[in-house]
Amino acid sequence: MSETFFDLASVTPDGKPYPFAAHKGKVVLVVNTATQCGLTPQFEGLEKLHKTYRDQGLVVVGFPCDQFAHQEPLTDDQMVETCRLNHGVTFPLMAKSDVNGPDTNPVFRYLKSENKGLLGEDIKWNFGKFLVSRDGKTVHRYAPTTVPADLEKDVVKLLAQ
Repeated sequence: MSETFFDLASVTPDGKPYPFAAHKGKVVLVVNTATQCGLTPQFEGLEKLHKTYRDQGLVVVGFPCDQFAHQEPLTDDQMVETCRLNHGVTFPLMAKSDVNGPDTNPVFRYLKSENKGLLGEDIKWNFGKFLVSRDGKTVHRYAPTTVPADLEKDVVKLLAQ
């Protein structure tokens, strides 16, 4: 297992490697997303956090996941287009990934091991969120129903450190 979040990497929707080492020294908010979920309007709040705080060192990263009621049925290309056109998303999106089970994306395997939820390690639904500090430690885990605006105080606190 990696020592910090910044030792990990993922893959973009177009198949390119995405090393999180590029964000070393930044605060990262990782979210498992879905374009056809009742919580999908959270994309707008995530984008607002991204735009408001990116120049201070915040990076929001979306990981589309189709493990919850088939709410991300789109291909990676379709998902990217939908997020950009319908929700104004400019933050990085990764290729569709599993967040639970034997094929769990290594990023989520790490995040979940660092910060378990109230009901254990598993992600319970779309829009689960993890906040990672500038030194690569998972410092907060948020429920899917926690709206992005409610994370702002924690984001600001980490950015000030």
